[in-house]
Parts: sequence; structure tokens; C-alpha cells
Amino acid sequence: MKKNKNQKKFLPLIKTGIGQDSHCFESLITKKPLVLGGIIISGYPALKGNSDADVVLHAITNAVSGITGVNIIGDIADKMCLKQGIKDSSFYLKKALNYLKPYRLANVSICIECKKPKISKYIFKMKKSISEICSIPIENVGITATSGEELTPFGKGLGIQTFAIVTAQRI
Repeated sequence: MKKNKNQKKFLPLIKTGIGQDSHCFESLITKKPLVLGGIIISGYPALKGNSDADVVLHAITNAVSGITGVNIIGDIADKMCLKQGIKDSSFYLKKALNYLKPYRLANVSICIECKKPKISKYIFKMKKSISEICSIPIENVGITATSGEELTPFGKGLGIQTFAIVTAQRI
């Protein structure tokens, strides 16, 4: 459809993005820690990946990419990780948030599927970390978790899968 020069660009008040990420566990506990939602969780093997493999922050980053159309994890984060040595996934999420203008993140909802670790005892720390990274109130971060009744590889303990839905408001 050809755009008429008299047409104004339509900017909705609210935009929503959905993101997903999954990683399998390393075969052994190594010096690389398990990182979820920007926090280190001790006593479990790390997730495989070039970066810290934080599936929670990767899913949020992918959801933000769903709003902006800028492929952070596949393009920009790979360069940051492999060429610049930046392994901390919070840097990828912050980079994605830079592309949101003229919007700002308003809400983040996350669902984690895994058999291990038991997520409930880490929810508050993850919410605090995510709220700080995203510059939103902690009340605007929701985290749920499921074991998936062992129906998937994640429910069977082979890795972790995360889905994220983010909402952004026009400023």
C-alpha cells in the first residue's frame, strides 16, 4: 500500500511484545554460574550459551524486539558478546530498551518453565533486578513458574524455558 504524503504516522498509545528463550544446562557444574533474571543462583549448573545464557533477560529482550522490530539477541547481542566480550545479558536488554523511544516500558510478565531450580524462592530478587534494569517499579514485574508436569525437556530438568510479555506506553 502506497503511503499518501498527507497521512500521519499512527503511533498507538500502548504496544505489546512477546518473547521466548530456552537453553539447556551445561553437563557439569562449572565456574560459570546459573544466572536468571540478572541474579546468580548457586548450586546448579549454568545454562549453555556464549553469554551468561540468562533465559529470563533474553526472553524480555526478545519481547522488546517484538515491539521495536530491532533484532537484539540475534544480531546486536551476538556482536557484543563475541566481538566485545560482553557476556552479561543485562547489557543486551538495556540496548534493546534504547530502541523503544517514543515508548517506555510499563510492565513485564514472565513465565519460567523448569524442574530445577525451584523458582519461588528467587522471585523477589529477580523482580528487583528486572525492575532496576528496566527502570520500572517492582510492582510492574510479574514472575510465574511451572514444572510443566515433566511433559517437555524443561519439565524433565534438561534446561530452562522462559516466555515474556512486555507492555510499553507512548511517552
